[in-house]
Amino acid sequence: MSVHPTAIVDPQAKLGTDVTIGPYSIIGADVEIGDNTWIGPHVVINGPTKIGNNNKVYQFASLGEAPQDKKYDGEPTRLEIGDRNIIRECVTIHRGTIQDQGVTRVGNDGLFLAYCHIAHDCHVGNNVIFSNNASLAGHVHVGDYAILGGFTLVHQFCVIGAHAFTGMGSGIGKDVPPFLIVSGNPAQAHGLNAEGLKRRGFDKARLAQLRKAYKILFRSGLTLEQAKEELGRMPDATDDVRQFAQFLEIQTRGIVR
Repeated sequence: MSVHPTAIVDPQAKLGTDVTIGPYSIIGADVEIGDNTWIGPHVVINGPTKIGNNNKVYQFASLGEAPQDKKYDGEPTRLEIGDRNIIRECVTIHRGTIQDQGVTRVGNDGLFLAYCHIAHDCHVGNNVIFSNNASLAGHVHVGDYAILGGFTLVHQFCVIGAHAFTGMGSGIGKDVPPFLIVSGNPAQAHGLNAEGLKRRGFDKARLAQLRKAYKILFRSGLTLEQAKEELGRMPDATDDVRQFAQFLEIQTRGIVR
């Protein structure tokens, strides 16, 4: 373990093996940092916060701070961050509120570029990429492998499905089904995230089925309810198509169309 002499680490903090704390960083009480995690200079981490193994947190990041919510009254809510994440300069990730589940969660293997913000009660999956200044309002859920383009802004309570891609400067005010590319303000659908899906091993047959599902929802002129019924009747529906259809059943804010 390496803690710079200028760093301030609360005696109640728990640091794993081979943790590095850089100059002038502040680690508060009720903070747990896993093995082989590197905390750069001028980082502030408040608790209750649990950070997993093999993470990198760059200068001026602020993790586990109180939520930006007027209803928050000092309750001991928490932040949980998984393993192998890269959190770049000036990223802010806040704890949850008791009006939700009391926890903000970030999964494994994420890349969060400079100035990103993850607000209270958000749940972010694995293998995501947030480009510079991408920001989530409270209670947003983001699925695995989603990529948010720079300056993407997501309204509170929205859900972004797995493997979705948002273009630069997108304004997301409705739920984004999995596998899509969306962009604009307000965001609109612009096809499947085909290139990203190919990189993750989706073959031609899987992509063909998803294209059929996409056309039913976005190119057939059907209402959302009619499209859901049509998707349910697809005789050769794959697991991907069923995931796509199931998202439409659980969406709560309408979908980006």
